[in-house]
Amino acid sequence: MKLSLGPLQYFWPRERTLAFYREAAGWPVDVVYLGETVCSKRRELGTRDWIALAGELATAGKEVVLSSLALVEAESELNAVQRMLEHGGFLVEANDLTAVQLCREAGAGFVAGPSLNIYNHRALAMLAEDGLRRWVPGVEQGLRQIDELLAAHAAEGLPAPEVEVIAWGRLPLSYSARCFTARAFDVPKDACGFRCIEHPDGLPLATREGTPFLRINGIQIQGEEITDLGPELPALRELGVGLLRLYPQHEGMREIVEHFDLARHSTLPPPRLGAVNGYWHEHPGKPGLPDAPTPPAPAHPTP
Repeated sequence: MKLSLGPLQYFWPRERTLAFYREAAGWPVDVVYLGETVCSKRRELGTRDWIALAGELATAGKEVVLSSLALVEAESELNAVQRMLEHGGFLVEANDLTAVQLCREAGAGFVAGPSLNIYNHRALAMLAEDGLRRWVPGVEQGLRQIDELLAAHAAEGLPAPEVEVIAWGRLPLSYSARCFTARAFDVPKDACGFRCIEHPDGLPLATREGTPFLRINGIQIQGEEITDLGPELPALRELGVGLLRLYPQHEGMREIVEHFDLARHSTLPPPRLGAVNGYWHEHPGKPGLPDAPTPPAPAHPTP
């Protein structure tokens, strides 16, 4: 089982980002995803910078994947994906069907990112025909759903794709063309002042009662809680998961990587690090929330 360092979801200063990945070159991770997946206005590093950094990490022995935006909305954003493909040295993570189309036209294999929303085996088979090599299930897809989808895929006589599961980090729950961070500060999206850079792990959002609830991250909304699938390693192995994705956080990431590295080489599941994994068991992603009640049957038959 391999460890992957997922794409950086937050907006960090250029030097902080470069220092993070140069340190990560010495960590026991096998695969590193590089690139901006949230907002194209975040230009501390451009596409050329990501590709240059990819070269450094590849020299250090890492498999590098270049990640695309989850929402491709402009010609410049489309061109960025095209430049990744034209380089040709690295696999691309397609997080938008526009990126899938470009990969297909270029005859390039790709990683299907978690925002592609693959919910049935026919969609998986269609994307496999387009060049899918690795599948990262959506954040809310748990053990049973993934197992059933892969079983249906195999029943069609199709080879199983490599599966990568998000094992650590705040889950990306939704995306919008509007910017939640700009809205929080009551400024226009086009004049946001890059407020995201002030919040290296996202902007905390609480309920009116003051309970931590979500994280605002540009056009992305994340869960407040950190998912930790470390204790689920036996089930992940049995399922045939090939990679565990760990999303970068601003502090303590080396220790998280080392924790999972020890766990994958052990026969015993590691202790939980105080995080949650509700979706994996088809429970609410946020602990403490009741299951949705079953609506009552109508008193009289509907005519």
